[in-house]
Amino acid sequence: MRKVLGISAFYHDSAAALTIGGKIIAAVQEERFTRIKHTPLFPVNAIKYCLEAAGLEIDELDAVVFYDKPLLKFERLLETYYVFAPKGLLSFLKAIPSWVNEKMFFKNLIYNGLKEVGNFNKKKLRLLFSEHHLSHASSAFYPSPFENAAILTIDGVGEWCTSSISIGDCGKITILREMEFPHSIGLLYSAFSYYLGFKVNSGEYKLMGLAAYGNPNSQRIKDYVKLIKSELIDIKDDGSVWLNQKYFNYATGLRMTNCKRWEKLFGFKRREAETELLQEHCDLAFAIQNITEEVLIKMIHEAKKITGSDYLCMAGGVALNCVANSKILQKSIFKDIYIQPASGDAGGALGAALAVTYLYFDEPRINDKKDQMFGTYLGPDYSEREIQLMNKKTKAVSTHYGTFAKLTEFVVDKLVQGKVVGWFQGRMEFGPRALGNRSILADARHPEMQKRLNMRIKYREGFRPFAPSVLAEDASEYFDLASSSPYMLFVAPVKKERRKKLPENYFCMTIMDRLYYERSDLQAITHLDFSARIQTVHKETNPIFWELINTFKYMTGYALLINTSFNVRGEPIVCTPYDAYQCFMETEMDYLVIENFIYAKMQQPIWQRKEESNHKYQLD
Repeated sequence: MRKVLGISAFYHDSAAALTIGGKIIAAVQEERFTRIKHTPLFPVNAIKYCLEAAGLEIDELDAVVFYDKPLLKFERLLETYYVFAPKGLLSFLKAIPSWVNEKMFFKNLIYNGLKEVGNFNKKKLRLLFSEHHLSHASSAFYPSPFENAAILTIDGVGEWCTSSISIGDCGKITILREMEFPHSIGLLYSAFSYYLGFKVNSGEYKLMGLAAYGNPNSQRIKDYVKLIKSELIDIKDDGSVWLNQKYFNYATGLRMTNCKRWEKLFGFKRREAETELLQEHCDLAFAIQNITEEVLIKMIHEAKKITGSDYLCMAGGVALNCVANSKILQKSIFKDIYIQPASGDAGGALGAALAVTYLYFDEPRINDKKDQMFGTYLGPDYSEREIQLMNKKTKAVSTHYGTFAKLTEFVVDKLVQGKVVGWFQGRMEFGPRALGNRSILADARHPEMQKRLNMRIKYREGFRPFAPSVLAEDASEYFDLASSSPYMLFVAPVKKERRKKLPENYFCMTIMDRLYYERSDLQAITHLDFSARIQTVHKETNPIFWELINTFKYMTGYALLINTSFNVRGEPIVCTPYDAYQCFMETEMDYLVIENFIYAKMQQPIWQRKEESNHKYQLD
């Protein structure tokens, strides 16, 4: 039973994961402890938690593994600058000193980081490095219920690889095809995110949401698609792509695009963050989403062709594009699809640990034909004593419910009244989605709830949609869903009988007028294209959350709730009871539930923010 610690760090989304004999014991992002979103810092706190969850010291580990190979990445940087020289001199002068002074000595960086966790024998420690896309592939295949599967990984770039097709068979993974930098569908999507005013490596999901505001019948979208295909990208039959580098600066520059050439091509300037969204922005988002889906479907066909497998696993940042995932699912190219819920670099830490377990140590694979991610509930939980200590520290006023049935009845009653509830239960989720343990909940039937949540709770852009959590057994009553979706990785159309007729001038309305036009009896979770990103809630995976929604169903006849992540814009999802209370007090949430404690906003003392964290894994 090999004990392996996986680490991702130094780029974005640092994380740690611990496996024992292939079983996932703990996995968590460092951002949840430092409260710095997408932090690249060495995951000291995440490692501390993982070790404590297993009752281990560093010296008891069989291996520590980093999720990619830094020297290969350095080789790619040097070769790229050489090929593009003299272009990119400023970027070269900025990047290389960091590599020469620090990143070339990655082992020392990791050793020094581990010293902050605890004492260990450096000579005894087995430090290993996994390739980036092998880590992604492992993170998807090994937790999946499949014995044999095609594996597709797609992101911006690892060392050289930007996309890969592999075959997983029992405990082995064999990489069959790779696409290499600078040609990358992930980097292309990020370039459009940048051009439309969103942050690279974090704003791509906003671009996906914005695409629904495009007018699918407009000539402008057709023109954009034609321009992109003629000038920016050449799409091959196997899904590989060639990108015209004269339009991009990411290879050697400090920005994603050559903005002057993009402005000339598309006829408008790069949108600055926080400025008004125009129809041309929405239509361009629609166009690149459409092209991304086309590329992914071609890749899927190629994966089927060269592997012959009936099943597919996916990972990498692009695998979080739930709209594209749903198009793939609808094609029925494979019998079933499994997508790693932490598909980005954080999930690479888990994949690296699993790759070493099965490919280096040759452990027999755990495969009982069930999902091994345990609903992603792999982070810390908190005792009643820890909650009471938080109450004492903050002078919070709460009511403790002795039975969960009475608590759920109280919460559902408030939800039916249109109240917004922060919901904190059990172990924290691993990955970007809140799945019922660190969530903000509301009634999806309320016509004004989408606007209220964006403006007064989340403090984010008004166009952003919200997702429903629906009882798995009742999902077909509301959505045309081809499969279960426990991790919010698929979208599905709202059933036609629940939709309301749109006016003939609908696409002539302003973006906000369209957004607030009532489209269904589930207005708050029905996106402009009548889709919704769905979490199917399963009783065996999360009985507490299931019971809450089931109680809501009993009282209202509706078996679903709005579920959005428990955070505000720019901050990570809450981790500790203190984080939850702080977020509750700094927003217009009405009620907070932490385990069996309920907090009503009107009963709380005046709040003064304290910058320190009370988390037991946080460094002094």
